[in-house]
Amino acid sequence: MKKIVVLGLLLVVVGALPAKQVFTVKNPDFKKSPYTGMTRQHWKDAALYMLEGAFGYVHNIDDPMKFPKQHEITYPRNDGQIPTEKLEGLSRTLFVAAPLLMEDPDLTLNGVKVADYYRHQLTNLAKEGHPSFIRHRARNGGPSQNLVEFGAMAISLFTAPRVLWDPLPEAEKDKLAALMLSYADGPTVDSNWKFFNIFVLSFFDMQGYEVNKKLLEEYLDRSLKHYRGEGWYHDSPAYDYYSMWAFQMYGILWADFYGNKHYPEHARRFTENFSDLKHNYPYLYARDGKMIMWGRSIAYRYAAATPFMLMGLENDPSTNWGWMRRISSGNLLQFFQHPDFLEDGVPTLGFYGPFEPATQMYSCRGSVYWGGKVFLGLVVPESHPYWQAKENEGPWEKELKKGTVYNKFQPGSEMLITDYPNIGAAEVRAWCHETVAGDWQKFRSTENYNRLSYNSAFLWQADGKNGEVAMNYLTRNAKGEWEALRLYTFRGFEEGIYHRDAVLETNRALRYSLYEKTLPDGIYRNDTLFSPVDTEIRLGHYALPVLDKPIKKQIRTLGKHTVYVLDNGYYSLAMAVNANFGRMEFVEAEGLHPEAPKSVVINAVATVKAGEPLPLQSLMLWKKSGKKFKKSDLKPLY
Repeated sequence: MKKIVVLGLLLVVVGALPAKQVFTVKNPDFKKSPYTGMTRQHWKDAALYMLEGAFGYVHNIDDPMKFPKQHEITYPRNDGQIPTEKLEGLSRTLFVAAPLLMEDPDLTLNGVKVADYYRHQLTNLAKEGHPSFIRHRARNGGPSQNLVEFGAMAISLFTAPRVLWDPLPEAEKDKLAALMLSYADGPTVDSNWKFFNIFVLSFFDMQGYEVNKKLLEEYLDRSLKHYRGEGWYHDSPAYDYYSMWAFQMYGILWADFYGNKHYPEHARRFTENFSDLKHNYPYLYARDGKMIMWGRSIAYRYAAATPFMLMGLENDPSTNWGWMRRISSGNLLQFFQHPDFLEDGVPTLGFYGPFEPATQMYSCRGSVYWGGKVFLGLVVPESHPYWQAKENEGPWEKELKKGTVYNKFQPGSEMLITDYPNIGAAEVRAWCHETVAGDWQKFRSTENYNRLSYNSAFLWQADGKNGEVAMNYLTRNAKGEWEALRLYTFRGFEEGIYHRDAVLETNRALRYSLYEKTLPDGIYRNDTLFSPVDTEIRLGHYALPVLDKPIKKQIRTLGKHTVYVLDNGYYSLAMAVNANFGRMEFVEAEGLHPEAPKSVVINAVATVKAGEPLPLQSLMLWKKSGKKFKKSDLKPLY
């Protein structure tokens, strides 16, 4: 991984925006937070740091929250989408602003009073003829991005009503309520989207407006049906961070803001589901709090840590508050102290820096402020144990011992979370079964979901047109193209072995039986290919980015096996395979890795003849840089 840069300049060249420093933890409190130094005040500083960048584009209260476009794939793609783009920038930056305004109503940035700005912009949304005007949902109109942003806005109105809502003139309140309710009192998407309707309906019910309570109750019931246990909701059809920065976050906030008083039974069930996550979800994070790059909308990044902070709303004394805060703060600093995090004063559409393969077409540049959800954790007061407990590393300190590997299988979601104490990394194996043909938005059939596994230490690399692949199989299809596995079917987890079947989308008679066993320093695979045609396949290890210096490549002989080794100064990767793979290769790639322009991956290649099953054994190993691989590391292959 790239070294954290604590001091140094992140250059911003946009209009009058000044050069911006990477976020620093000023006057860190290493007594209370021995790993990150962060306290609640530092979290407020971080929120302010993020909001200052956004307000670099605001010089008066009429300026919209509109930021430079970064990738061609993103919207707006026409002038008709600009009002929604501005609405998205407004509603999402408000996630960051609302908790700050709750404590400092007079906050001023770039010479603009922040509260005045947002109140003014809110009223413009319902002002016909204004450039920011949003039309009411048409009588037969379906769900749209406007519904998403109004749902987000309702959460912020719940957070800081005395600053954002109460001062508005009654006529302006009525217009805004009518506009937002026109979207909420209507159809939605059968996913986490139901909460956008729920929050708008709930907020305006609390304000005394007539709302569709029958629809509210229907969407509450339907949202609860998405729960599968162990803290995971099913987001139709995926399991990913949306379970956390959407379902779990929305459920506990809705219960606290509104549900406990008005719908106590629904609130109780959301709260119970929320409580389940603390026994599983924290293990998805590395020892230092770094998150795994996995799933769509990964540019929201640290929003995934929001549930750890909101545990302060349920007041469960069994919660390890110090560990939850260590994860949250470590996750935030993973990005805020990375030199590529900001571009033009705004978080990039990527993971660290800009990375189009991980960006979805439904995003605009302001979408990244969905990550600002994490600052809603500031609703937990300073006096709460979440902020006062001493930071710790939870089970990583004593329970997760070096020389071992730990698996936490989630039966409801069929997900496997693995922790590797030797390098302090976490890993996940999860759902993917989406065809390219049926994936019109092109994100659920892609590398966002279709890798064999995802690891906090090794970011996923995009597939290349020439067969470059990391942590997946590629198969040469009938068109001569390299096709990645994406149609997986879970078969079971037993005795440490995670078993899936996978078929090729373009030839479903070509089938892989996948058996993988996690080891203290890697993965042992014992797969079998059943192919009705002659073809060629490739299997990739995790990829390493080229960071401070060139990657060292080495071919070694350990016992009877040839081992290919990579070392980028931070990690060493090694790969060994059985004889049914004809060869291995060092594959250099450009523009495919999210952390650096250049990267290297080890690929194993096999020429396949139709007919008999082909056993495919492989070892994918890792160590910290400089540590040697030994013959004993290859034991599973013997």
